[in-house]
Amino acid sequence: MADKQKHIAVIGAGWAGCAAAVEVARAGHKVTLFEAARTLGGRARCVDLHGKQLDNGQHILLGAYRETLALLDEVGIARDAAFLTLPLQMRYPGKTGMDFAAPRLPAPWHVLVALWRAKGLERADKLALARFSTGARWMGWPLYEDCSVSELLERFDQTARLVQLMWRPLCLAALNTPPEQASAQVFLNVLRDSLGGRRAASDMLLPRLNLSEIFPDKAAAYLEQRGGKIRTGAKVSSLQPASGDQWHVIASGTAVGGIWNMFADGVILATPPNPAAMLLLDVEGQQLDEAITALSSFAYQPITTVYLQYRPDLRLDLPFYALADHPGLRRFGQFVFDRGQLHEKQAGLLAVVVSAASEAAALPQPALAEAVAHQLAEDLGMPALRQPEWHQVITEKRATFACTPGLVRPPNATSAPGLALAGDYTDGPYPATLEGAVRSGRAAARLVLDRFTPGKV
Repeated sequence: MADKQKHIAVIGAGWAGCAAAVEVARAGHKVTLFEAARTLGGRARCVDLHGKQLDNGQHILLGAYRETLALLDEVGIARDAAFLTLPLQMRYPGKTGMDFAAPRLPAPWHVLVALWRAKGLERADKLALARFSTGARWMGWPLYEDCSVSELLERFDQTARLVQLMWRPLCLAALNTPPEQASAQVFLNVLRDSLGGRRAASDMLLPRLNLSEIFPDKAAAYLEQRGGKIRTGAKVSSLQPASGDQWHVIASGTAVGGIWNMFADGVILATPPNPAAMLLLDVEGQQLDEAITALSSFAYQPITTVYLQYRPDLRLDLPFYALADHPGLRRFGQFVFDRGQLHEKQAGLLAVVVSAASEAAALPQPALAEAVAHQLAEDLGMPALRQPEWHQVITEKRATFACTPGLVRPPNATSAPGLALAGDYTDGPYPATLEGAVRSGRAAARLVLDRFTPGKV
């Protein structure tokens, strides 16, 4: 049985599902990848708008994303072509905040020198940051009991200015959850692997290509070259155990000619939590209550990206800036990216990110775009930014789960033989990031394939 090629169904073609499918194909087994949408990529893909291919959300990857970067190497992505790699930095325009940029020195000297050179921070701010970094390293990063990020920062006597300019935007960017509600342990996990790792681990990778080109499209080509099948526009409506330890998968949709039936030796369920719970509810003869409860218990946070198109000759001094947000003052943007410095066909296009975007997403799109344009004009000292040629607001209402203290997340393994869960929401050290999705997808694939490996269960 170990020598026989198996057929694995992967349901859901976001980054977790694509990662799982690639892992199965790499091991030499057959894959059928089902996706209810017409395109692959889930919440990290490109869309065609205004004659351009825009991502449905601006992302930053970190050098610490080892499994994501290894997977991109596997499917043939040239890293230098796909990303602009910058050293760790938190730089605000003009005098609106601080200027913190790490030199290319070995860790931890890159952070210490950046702290020493940082502008816009008082001596008390720098001492507080050094105290936090030293204390977190000394305690080995794990907490005895999880708490909110705000509580953690209070314990380390972080200054109000440092919280506003450094810790709050980092927490929002990494966990998409306000510090008052965010898990301190998960935040520390991210800091451990980036700030606490080797220097390259803290590098910031800005996508030059659109997100579909970077992974989902490459994953599709990788699968097809190895005999895999990809079924887009195919919603799986039934998942049932079958004889011989197989699974019966039924999908429907015009892309599969109405109905598609297949029998699989294993199934990786890589849909968002709610659709996954609905499929598991109908699985007969399996004790899946624990997984269903965990899948049904998540709260969610939105992310909004505001695209503003200006004259092609517009160019910022840096590829991206941090922005001082204050929703009460109609300042919603937290980071602005000059897309023209990343892609030759996007000159004059700025992308402004709003994480934990409930207040921003509640505004009419024209009002939000106007507020963001005025914020940019004020912070960058460029009055012309108040009048973009066009704007596009993209909000992912359930972009990530709310990463709160002590959150119970389902494991990849289920009680049903040959059935595993994959998604950035599964149990793991990271928040809902691309790295979390990739790690989960690969782990789920290995769990399913271990059934067919001698000596493993």
